[in-house]
Amino acid sequence: VSSPTQDNRLFVVQQSGTVKIVNADGTVAAENFINISGRITFGGERGLLGMAFHPQFANNRYFFVFYNNLQGALTVSRFTANASNPNTADVNMEKILLTIPKPFTNHNGGSLHFGADGYLWISTGDGGNGGDPNNNSQNKNSLLGKLLRIDVNSGDTYSIPPDNPFVGTDGADEIWAYGLRNAWKFSFDRLTNQVWIADVGQEVLEEINTVPATASGVNYGWRCYEGNNPYNTANCASANTMTFPVAQYDHSAGKCSITGGYVYRGSLYADLIGKYVFA
Repeated sequence: VSSPTQDNRLFVVQQSGTVKIVNADGTVAAENFINISGRITFGGERGLLGMAFHPQFANNRYFFVFYNNLQGALTVSRFTANASNPNTADVNMEKILLTIPKPFTNHNGGSLHFGADGYLWISTGDGGNGGDPNNNSQNKNSLLGKLLRIDVNSGDTYSIPPDNPFVGTDGADEIWAYGLRNAWKFSFDRLTNQVWIADVGQEVLEEINTVPATASGVNYGWRCYEGNNPYNTANCASANTMTFPVAQYDHSAGKCSITGGYVYRGSLYADLIGKYVFA
């Protein structure tokens, strides 16, 4: 994660529960920025999975993390960096915003970013096992298998943006989009305000989704479809109500699960400008 104060520090989120700072000269700061290893479940796909700095970090020193708590539940919480030492944060100033229980150890999601709209966006996995046996991703009353969008600037913990698609209707108010399997990396193209979501496939296909960040209520299709292919269409809505990937690839030639990345908007590599670079 890039420094929120544009001073060329890099913050490295480690799954075991620590965040390290890499300085501009490549050296690693001696102190952890934060260490919450005693509060998380680490192993397999679980652990400390994501971090995002508040857009007003320079003033409020807030940052947000996504982790599995000691019971394995998905947890989003806010911490505060120390005013006296910008290379450390106060581990005792945690404010838990969201706790989402899940039935299995895998498929946690784990990416979170602030959008151009100022809201915090969060991707969650479908809860695990294989094939989404509880059909969480298509269930709009579950927060699993979703892209969530919350306002962390009002309310005791957060409030619901009034233009979220399921406010006052069927579904959890926090949901912005659904039908994801295990999108552990999504990002925004800041130039076009597109959201790019890399979603891990079941056994055959990996997929990349992109829509304008203003498109709400999108159904990305899982568990009904894996990529463009039907997977389990029992009791599914019509395919024409779903948004299918802009790209997919199979597991031939040793290719494996998608991790995701970013649209390049730098100036150093002209041939990459506007390209989505992923792993």
